[in-house]
Amino acid sequence: MATLTFLGATGTVTGSKYLFEHRDSSILVDCGLFQGLKELRLRNWMPLKINVHELGAVVLTHAHIDHTGYLPRLIKQGYNKAIYCTEATRGLLQIMLLDSAHLQEEDAKYANKRGTSKHKPALPLYSMEDAKQTIKLLKGIPYDTPFRPSPDIMMSFRDAGHILGSAFVIGRWDESGQERKIVFSGDLGRYERPILKDPSVILDTDYLLVESTYGKRLHNQGNPEEEIKRIVQDTYKRRGVVVIPAFSVGRTQELLYTLRELESAGEIPVLPVYVDSPMAIKATKLYAKHTEIYDKDAARLREQGIDVLQTARTEFTESVDASKRINASQDPCIIISASGMLTGGRILHHLIRRLPSPKNTIVFVGYQAVGTRGRALQNGKDKIKIHGMQIKSAAKIETINEFSAHADYREILSWLKQYKKAPKNTFIIHGEPDASINLQKLIKEELGWNTHIPQYQEKVRLD
Repeated sequence: MATLTFLGATGTVTGSKYLFEHRDSSILVDCGLFQGLKELRLRNWMPLKINVHELGAVVLTHAHIDHTGYLPRLIKQGYNKAIYCTEATRGLLQIMLLDSAHLQEEDAKYANKRGTSKHKPALPLYSMEDAKQTIKLLKGIPYDTPFRPSPDIMMSFRDAGHILGSAFVIGRWDESGQERKIVFSGDLGRYERPILKDPSVILDTDYLLVESTYGKRLHNQGNPEEEIKRIVQDTYKRRGVVVIPAFSVGRTQELLYTLRELESAGEIPVLPVYVDSPMAIKATKLYAKHTEIYDKDAARLREQGIDVLQTARTEFTESVDASKRINASQDPCIIISASGMLTGGRILHHLIRRLPSPKNTIVFVGYQAVGTRGRALQNGKDKIKIHGMQIKSAAKIETINEFSAHADYREILSWLKQYKKAPKNTFIIHGEPDASINLQKLIKEELGWNTHIPQYQEKVRLD
């Protein structure tokens, strides 16, 4: 009898971890960090309540840190077997895990220097060496290629259309002479968005895990390009700076694509566009390398010799000194920097410099989890704490949900309606409680499926 234990992304959108067990097989699907509220972040310091040495494999849906960022911590606890993912995810994680470890070390160093931590000394969650050991275990598998992470289960990846290398994980096993099937949605991508192909169609499964990040929200039906155009034009008139906290993978590349399109059409002024995140710079190079993931429009432009990921004045600022020069500038410009939820990274220094001035605009183009600085600014907080300092918020705060790489509830339902028959059970995960409950209600009303919203560490039987 197979079982599934929910070790994360229950009642929250972070910390994705799902333990699948069958006979002698023990497989962890995703291994993400918790982010946001302190009570969630404290879970990152706790050992997983599983026997790490009996774990047979780890399988990843995609590279985002809330799905992979706990991996070096797992290795620190003694895990030393294969970590399966798509080829592109493997490439991204060689960048992202080192970046995550670097941020952990830098945050600890900064806390010790400023004395802002209760712990003496403050320690990183994991080190660069832990991340390097993790990378050695990554095994890239092409889409639609079956593989056996353990003897009792066959798995494969299908394109999820979320970010470069993102996948639905499909598992198959034998139960009393009958094949059983489970699908882990990871993060479900959107339809008709730039660069990436649409999410793959899946026709059937016995069990389904579906994310509910936007289970209670619809993306505005407006045009995100028009919103970016309006914001850039308005901020330029004020001689201000547009600061866009953006995830290094996916969001940054889509922003560059959109800004290039607007600039090419003469819809916005030609301004310096600073990509101020070493990880985003490396990820952009990887997007340029994996052109097989491009949709028809992006592929056509590339065939015409157009670099779809650069404006006329894009500057990739890798060094700290180059980043400091941006902050010293008084001229209008656009700054794209990580992290997307303002949890760390260079974006914090840009906020310290730009947030207090009403000339400037801070633009959120992705989900802001409860407890993050980004959510606080969206909620109208007039001050936020950065590096132990209270920073006044006088800049204009804008949110463009259309740039989200997560499907909204209408898009989730559209994807579910492609199934030819109802799964035996659909587990609604990766959402705040109200979002998961609303999606459950919609699935019942429109599809009539059996659904369940699991609790943290709940274990269920897959009959």
